[in-house]
Amino acid sequence: MTSDYPLLGSPLKLGPRTARNRIWMTAHATLLVKDHLFTQEHIAYYTARARGGAAVITMEAMAAHPTTQPYKGKAFAFDPRMVPEYQKLADAVHEHGTLLLSQPWHRGRQTNGVTNGLPVWAPSSIPCGVYREMPHVMTGKDIAEIIEGYRLSAKYSREGGLDGVEVHGMSHGYLLNQFLSPATNTRSDAYGGTLEDRMRIVVEILDACRSELGPDMIMGMRINSDDGHEGGLRPDDWAELAARFEATGLIDYLSMSHGTYIDRMKIYPTSPEEHGFQLDATETVRKAVSLPVVGVGRIVDPDEAEGYLRDGKLDFVGMARQLISDADWGEKALSGRRKQIRPCVGANWCMSTIFAHAAIGCIHNPSAGRELELNETDIGETPARKRVAVVGGGPAGLRAAWTLARRGHAVTLFEARERLGGQVRWWAKADSRRELVGIVDFLEARLRETDAEIRLGTRAEADTLKDFDAAVIAAGSTGLAHGWTMLRPEKWSGPALPGAELPHVMPYGRMLETDPDIPARALVFDTMGGRQGAVTAEYLARRGAVVEFVTQLGQPSPDLASSRDWGKVHGMLRRLGVRFHVDRELTEITPDSVTLRDLYTGETETLQGIGMVVMVQGGTANDALFHALDGKMELHLVGDAMAPRRVNDAIKEGELAARQI
Repeated sequence: MTSDYPLLGSPLKLGPRTARNRIWMTAHATLLVKDHLFTQEHIAYYTARARGGAAVITMEAMAAHPTTQPYKGKAFAFDPRMVPEYQKLADAVHEHGTLLLSQPWHRGRQTNGVTNGLPVWAPSSIPCGVYREMPHVMTGKDIAEIIEGYRLSAKYSREGGLDGVEVHGMSHGYLLNQFLSPATNTRSDAYGGTLEDRMRIVVEILDACRSELGPDMIMGMRINSDDGHEGGLRPDDWAELAARFEATGLIDYLSMSHGTYIDRMKIYPTSPEEHGFQLDATETVRKAVSLPVVGVGRIVDPDEAEGYLRDGKLDFVGMARQLISDADWGEKALSGRRKQIRPCVGANWCMSTIFAHAAIGCIHNPSAGRELELNETDIGETPARKRVAVVGGGPAGLRAAWTLARRGHAVTLFEARERLGGQVRWWAKADSRRELVGIVDFLEARLRETDAEIRLGTRAEADTLKDFDAAVIAAGSTGLAHGWTMLRPEKWSGPALPGAELPHVMPYGRMLETDPDIPARALVFDTMGGRQGAVTAEYLARRGAVVEFVTQLGQPSPDLASSRDWGKVHGMLRRLGVRFHVDRELTEITPDSVTLRDLYTGETETLQGIGMVVMVQGGTANDALFHALDGKMELHLVGDAMAPRRVNDAIKEGELAARQI
């Protein structure tokens, strides 16, 4: 432990056990589950975080009953088959002195019955605003089943050798939150009405779990500190609830969070968001209890974490996304290597992978969820040192060069521009994306710690690379501005849309890179539906332009649903005055106007006074050098030079290529 973070590195009593420091990995979905059981990938995932310094790990939320199954990749905590799974996990994690907890939970109305074919259960017939499925109003028999499911979950946790159980469902608007909140509980029986009656199911679950765990295991609760919506439970309400739960004598700690599915950005907000944004409410609840409190809320920096501990806002620093980004956060912080921490940049790519029903991932940690195949500390020294050229200093090239150098190759990186970072630096010019620069700042800093040679302002040609043994081509892509959408594939490679060749028409990447003068009125034409259009519109609007956002899609930037922040982004753009035109395509551009066509009615309209047209249409891979060298040396094509896609693809491919040479 370093003296820099004396509180973060200090042990603390946690019920009948002691946590070796104050770093707590909070629960989050991984989709590494198979057949409702944990896997070898789980063991590797959690063990990496235990080895990396987390003193306590709460595993991902596990179903306490068959009616809570939002997707097939969900573990069943009530299934006796979990016992040997827990034993394998506990053995691996305990080797590093880390405490391991299960988290049985039920989503209540915040799910649907598509996966399991069962009705959604809830205390009252009030549907969730996200899933919009009318729930079955739980009967007394149903409530007894849920309590029994939690009891079995505790029983199997004990038999599996875990250190304890974190009873979940009170936070994030899940089933027990729905019982507790008067906004979602309109019952008139013993489980509704007064606060005591609304608490009844929770107390009965706690009692059932403690009866299985006994006094020698940890039992905590995950609760909210603020529901964050009108009619919901606010900090003072949760403070009273917390005091009442503590008074039962059944629990050893409280883990705090925020929000419900009415506004999921209060749970896991994307950048920008104030770091520690939940902790004022957490502190309100903490003052009402004497139990240890776990706090969360975009905590990514150990200086911040130590400050929150010093200020008494929390007793344990809870992190999920930061520990996805860097499994070794704790070890780095406590051993004087804070500057080597890979920061969570708030991109929510981890959420996007889950949305796609893929295993957990990180926008710039390719080993997250893939520890068995891409262990970041076991990259394998090369048996034969080679001279390797890396062409391109964006995220793909930086990652490839870093891993190649660490493996023992003689690396030269060529970057045509005067600065490393590629398109990520351009994106970070938008206020909402400024944290993204942490991706390339981290990679550049790691690369400069090696003996790799970096040649800025140098465009690599075939002759430049003639003396190298191998090359990684990571030259990126060039933005398109021809004006056609995917609805006209026959014209995609043909003549440009009339007016697309005009000087005030440009791809969004060029606009972000070159910082041209911004006119009074600009138009963004987005055919991709990702974040590019939103970033472009924000950048223009914040610099004073009235922005017309045109897309052939049914809504602007629909892909943001996967990161859960489309509402946050749309609201931000609307407040900036951006005007949306959906279901439209461009048919003509003139020096000061554009003509739009309604895709479904054929009607046209002309927008006047447009001083700039920015195209968001994807790009063309810069692969000419690869083809010029093909067959002459060992070659690897990665990132946008392979096909213009996402940052995580570029970094992963750079890493894989570097391991193959």
